[in-house]
Amino acid sequence: MSGLALSLLDLEADAKVCFEAEDYQRRPGKWCAGCGDFGALNAVKRLLAKEQLQPEKMVFVSGIGCSSRFPHYVNAYGFHGIHGRALPLATGVKLARPELDVFVVMGDGDCTSIGAGHWIHATRYNANMVVLMLDNNIYGLTKNQTSPTTPQGYASMTSPRGAVLPALDPLQATLGISNASFVAQTADWVPAHLYATLQAAYEHPGFSFVRILQRCPKFTDDIFAENVKNPDATELLVHEEGVDPPGLEKLFKARRVHDPKNIDEARSLARRTDMLRLGIFFRDDSMPVYDEVRAVPPVTPQEKINRLNKEFERYAV
Repeated sequence: MSGLALSLLDLEADAKVCFEAEDYQRRPGKWCAGCGDFGALNAVKRLLAKEQLQPEKMVFVSGIGCSSRFPHYVNAYGFHGIHGRALPLATGVKLARPELDVFVVMGDGDCTSIGAGHWIHATRYNANMVVLMLDNNIYGLTKNQTSPTTPQGYASMTSPRGAVLPALDPLQATLGISNASFVAQTADWVPAHLYATLQAAYEHPGFSFVRILQRCPKFTDDIFAENVKNPDATELLVHEEGVDPPGLEKLFKARRVHDPKNIDEARSLARRTDMLRLGIFFRDDSMPVYDEVRAVPPVTPQEKINRLNKEFERYAV
C-alpha cells in the first residue's frame, strides 16, 4: 500500500467523531423545574452516547404534550406530529427507512386516550422501535385535566370532585395485546434503573414499550411522593434476562426474581396493586418484526425519478 493511501486511512481514523452525552442535546429543555422529563432526556442521551448513534441515522417522533417536545431537544432528525399520532408516523418512518433507529416519545394522554387505537395496533405490528410513554397521570401541557391514567378520586380542572373511573393501566393493556414483545416499567427518580431499562429496550429486536413513571411538579407532585421518599414501597423485578442495575441492592430491598419470558406471571404482577413494581415484565426476542416481514425493497434516487416521470407522463397533454 502506498504512503498516500496509508496517510488517508490515518486521516479517516482521526476524523471519526466520538460523541459525548451532551453532544446529543440540541438546546436546553423547556420544562418546569423538577419535571421528570429532564431525567428521561438525560437517560436517553446516555444511551445514545453509549451506543455512539449517529445523529443523522436516528429519528425521534412525538405527538402532543409536555414529553412530546423531546424532538426539539435531541440532536437528531425529529418529527413533532399531531395529538395521538406518533406511532403511525413512526411506523411509516421505519418501513420507509428500516436502517434508521426510531424512538417514539408520548405522554399518557397522547398514548392511551386519543392515540389508543394506534397504540394497540403498533404493539401488534411489532416494528423495531423504542417507545417511551412518560406517564405523569395528568394532561400537563393543557393545564391539569384528568387523563386515562389519573388515579380514581384525584381532582383536576375537569374532575374537580375527583376522577370518576379507575385508572387505565398501560402495563396490563399492553400485555393483553397479541404479539406484544417487550413491556417494561421504570421511573424518572431511579436514574440507574431508567438507563438500564432503556438499554434493554434498545437492544430488543421489536416494539419496546417502556412506561416511565414521571413526576409533574406542577399538578401531580404527590402521586409518587411515597415511592420517592420510601424505597421499601417499590419492588424491583430482577432476572438475568431483565434488568438489575448495580448499586440499587441496598436502597431497594424488595426484589423479586421474575423471568420476563413468563407472560402469565407478568400479567399477574401488572394486576397487583400492593406495591409499585419496576422492571421488565415481558420480553420475547423471537417475535416476527414487522419491518422485516413487510420489508420494502430499496429504491435508488434514479429509480424514484423514473417513477415520478412515468407518473407525470400520464397527465401530459
